[in-house]
Amino acid sequence: NPVRLSPDMRPPGDSSRKYVRVDANGRAYATGRRKTAVARVWVWPCADGAASLTINGKSLGEFLGGHWAQRYDVLKPFFVTRTEGLFSVRALVGGGGYSGQAGALRHGIATAMQGLDFTLRPALRAAGLLTRDPRRRERKKPGQRGARAKFAWVKR
Repeated sequence: NPVRLSPDMRPPGDSSRKYVRVDANGRAYATGRRKTAVARVWVWPCADGAASLTINGKSLGEFLGGHWAQRYDVLKPFFVTRTEGLFSVRALVGGGGYSGQAGALRHGIATAMQGLDFTLRPALRAAGLLTRDPRRRERKKPGQRGARAKFAWVKR
């Protein structure tokens, strides 16, 4: 029987994301973020092994196409926990590019999976899948061509 931590079990002052909402149908809901991309993810166990992964109404292959590194990135929580084919996923993702969206999906899937079975948390945590990647695009500076790039210097 899986161990679950629901939001009503959260002690006062605790803001950690390990308290995941699970609805009456057994679907865990989590949000994943990376760069400017945001993914809303629902994960639920599938008994008959007919796991599905739907992103914005498309399959993973349709959504990410030939971006194989990003496709692996999205599926990494299942590989790390050895739960391939045991969970179905439905996600809505927006903002950013394909790399940021893949990272947001990975973050959301990992967070929702720990909500369904808390015993998966150590493996997900060790792989770094529960940590929000804080890296962002650096801003363009005034008097420069870009964030680091300068205009060409001319003596005369």
